[in-house]
Amino acid sequence: MKLLYLNPNSTASMTEAVVIAARAALAGTAPGTEILGWTNAGAPPAIQGPEDGAAAVPGLLAQLPRARAEAVDAIVIACFDDTGLDEMRAAAHCPVLGIGQSAYAMAGLLGLRFSVVTTLAVSVPVIEGNIRRLGFAPGCTSVRASGLPVLAVDAGGPEVCARLTAEAEAARRDDGAEAVVLGCAGMAHLHAALSETASLPLIDGVAASARLALAAAQTVAGSARG
Repeated sequence: MKLLYLNPNSTASMTEAVVIAARAALAGTAPGTEILGWTNAGAPPAIQGPEDGAAAVPGLLAQLPRARAEAVDAIVIACFDDTGLDEMRAAAHCPVLGIGQSAYAMAGLLGLRFSVVTTLAVSVPVIEGNIRRLGFAPGCTSVRASGLPVLAVDAGGPEVCARLTAEAEAARRDDGAEAVVLGCAGMAHLHAALSETASLPLIDGVAASARLALAAAQTVAGSARG
């Protein structure tokens, strides 16, 4: 199987971190699975709000012919806003998942009421709209903005981890969350560090999407053989 992570923004370091996290999620469980990562050159360096998302969609769609030529079995949109998910699904030759969608689905599979901890407040309405549209609103207790820009989260460090941990604890204490969804692709590489001190499960959409994308690709392949 060949899974493609498409980063809607133009920051290549985020693409690389996402691919590392996705490979780690499938390590030892899916021999022969190849995970690719492509960066949306010319897009904003971070997707922060609907304007950035809209600006990124044409570049995502432009990569679909190459994805078909590469015979990828599933595409994952590596932005928590699930940028261009509907448009990509309508045009792609294979299943398309978003890391936000995958995180919500994983929380649902675990039967846990979740809060999303994301970056800036400008992203909150986008995420809330996605949660409603995808049917996950009954399981969502809140969407909380940490106040950290995407690229600051991607850079990481003790102060970033402390801020995200504080929001996760507030989600448990104030919102009744049973799990926290990490609401940015740039948080994937922080999952292990954050989990060391978290008092509730943390769900990373990159890891969740790797497992779900593989399952989706295998299902489609099985149907084709049948």
